[in-house]
Amino acid sequence: MTVLGIIVICAACSAVLTGRLRRFALHRNMVDVPNPRSSHDRPLPRGGGLAIVVVILGLLLALQFLHEIDPRTAIALTGGSLVAVVGYLDDRFSVAPQWRLAIHSVAAVWFLVWVGPIAALPIAGCDCELGWAGIVLAFFWVIWLLNLYNFMDGIDGIAGVEAVTVCVAAATIVAYSGDVEMAGLLAGVGASAIGFLFWNWPPARIFMGDVGGGFLGFLFAGLSLITHNQGTMTIWSWLIILGVFVVDSSVTLIRRLAAREKIHQAHRNHAYQHASRLAGAHLPVSVAIGLINLLWLLPISFLATLWPDYGAALVILAWLPLAGLALRFRAGIPD
Repeated sequence: MTVLGIIVICAACSAVLTGRLRRFALHRNMVDVPNPRSSHDRPLPRGGGLAIVVVILGLLLALQFLHEIDPRTAIALTGGSLVAVVGYLDDRFSVAPQWRLAIHSVAAVWFLVWVGPIAALPIAGCDCELGWAGIVLAFFWVIWLLNLYNFMDGIDGIAGVEAVTVCVAAATIVAYSGDVEMAGLLAGVGASAIGFLFWNWPPARIFMGDVGGGFLGFLFAGLSLITHNQGTMTIWSWLIILGVFVVDSSVTLIRRLAAREKIHQAHRNHAYQHASRLAGAHLPVSVAIGLINLLWLLPISFLATLWPDYGAALVILAWLPLAGLALRFRAGIPD
């Protein structure tokens, strides 16, 4: 299957399926009603991210059937279906945080059983072997990123734009490293996000919901570990290209913990949410994040794969301006 064929099929299927999910959500009154913590001012159907989940799982099955993906990679990534199921149930009925965490943990363990711990980290000319600590770090990396990605999905287009641009960056890097099959999978993930964006582009007609946000976070965590272990894209490169989401959510979390707030409670205090209110619209912020990813983070992420020994230093270089923006837009500070 060619990369172009993957992109066209995944984008078209995702767009069609998202439209049908929108009609289903409206029919079942699966609607997100604005509240004081929302960044929206009108009720909208949610759960559209299920289209992304179905398309990507279908892509994994097709690539496995065509022998164009490592079977262990495909099986490991199917753990995201557990994240998607609990996310969809949360979108419809609301699931207690402890149950969501339990399912997320099972999905992370499933992934690690098939992929294993994170490989040695190149730091200043040395390969740092992590041993059992690598398993623990990989487990928390999966849990952290899937929840982080979901928390950052708070304005129209942001999660979809992040997914598309991250996939463009990662596919470019792994293709340069010679892994055309992984580049095809990443292209399919990005294309499925494009299909969803047709409906979620500001002003949105449907929300991604926990089903899509958690699944994409799990997927990126998994792909980052797989490509790092295969040597086609370092974990440093992933930390860089995911920098906007990682830095904004981390600064927000630290400030909320310092204020002794309930970190699992919904809020609208991320830097991007403050920025969208200052701009008076969601579109400029989502577009700005896409441009930051492609024009600033992609080149540095590429360098981190070319020069892995300098990866940690390049992460700091990439994140410093992002931290400045997070502080400038009052991440973690209530209105």
